[in-house]
Amino acid sequence: MYEDKTYESLLQEKLARVASSLDKREGSIIFDALAPNSLESAMIYVALDTILTETFADTASRDYLILRCRERGITPLPATCAVGLGEFSMDVPIGARFSCDKYNWVVTEAADEGQHKYHMTCETAGADPNGYTGQLIPIEYIEGLATAELTEILINGEDEEDTETLRLRYLNSFANQSYGFNRGQYIEVVEALPGVGGCKPYRAWDGPGTVKLVITDSNFQPPSPELIQQVQTTIDPTQNSGDGIGLAPIDHEVTVVGANGTEINVKANLAFEEGWDLEECRPYIEAALDAYYRELNSTWRSESGLLVRVSQIESRLLALTGIVDVFGTTVNGQAGNVQLDADSVAVRGTFDCEEL
Repeated sequence: MYEDKTYESLLQEKLARVASSLDKREGSIIFDALAPNSLESAMIYVALDTILTETFADTASRDYLILRCRERGITPLPATCAVGLGEFSMDVPIGARFSCDKYNWVVTEAADEGQHKYHMTCETAGADPNGYTGQLIPIEYIEGLATAELTEILINGEDEEDTETLRLRYLNSFANQSYGFNRGQYIEVVEALPGVGGCKPYRAWDGPGTVKLVITDSNFQPPSPELIQQVQTTIDPTQNSGDGIGLAPIDHEVTVVGANGTEINVKANLAFEEGWDLEECRPYIEAALDAYYRELNSTWRSESGLLVRVSQIESRLLALTGIVDVFGTTVNGQAGNVQLDADSVAVRGTFDCEEL
């Protein structure tokens, strides 16, 4: 707003107000008196511009956005810890600590009585540990333990809510008022739970007073049974359904289910650059497809049914190094776009191609 209020322009404005009969050249008394004042004035305008920027949520930096969000009762969602499945050769004590690569994990509860399987929580919050599985090494000696392995991540850890997501949540709070566990509040509360990416509520799906919540995990993929159970217990425990023991209000009988995963099998004709072939390009192809499906699935909550577009697949493949042409693409055996069910998200399936 004050871009034109620079030191040079302000100095010239001040000098213009002095009579021409007086010496206003650089080094003169008048010039030397007005120059420092012009610099201070320019700094004031910079500060005013900063204040205007930080005043509005649409342009505020993170610190000031957080202050603005507090006025609406909104705070950044904190980082959460990943929960994994540990498999051991014997029973291990609750609270035992293990390391897997560069992260430490603690045994929190038995996952399968008698099978030596336990839920384990990472001691480091955030999304980074989600990609680590493998051998577990006990931090303190456990007599008789022969093998220990972290076999899978059941609930993804999440980083602290990023600035742009927080900004969007703040702006959306004006368009969608969350109150009394209306649709907006169900979505807001469930999506704030650790490990949850999206939530789609359905009313009276099994009679009056019943609510169905369909969820995805934080990667916008079908959730694990453990995540579904955790959300169910938090919102409306099954054994006390409708009693208002969880976050849901009394008389709301809530059922939490996971979104279905629809495999997207792609076949295309590809022309490669010299020195490239399918096997060298495959990791990049799979990463590009995963990125598209994640972007598509992130809109699932607000869509009646996702549409997997052939044009999007082809454009993303064509943007990869090593690929010069893409044509004749089919998805799940058909040449056109694929419409998914309302409660389905896209999952990467097979990728086959004809090399030209």
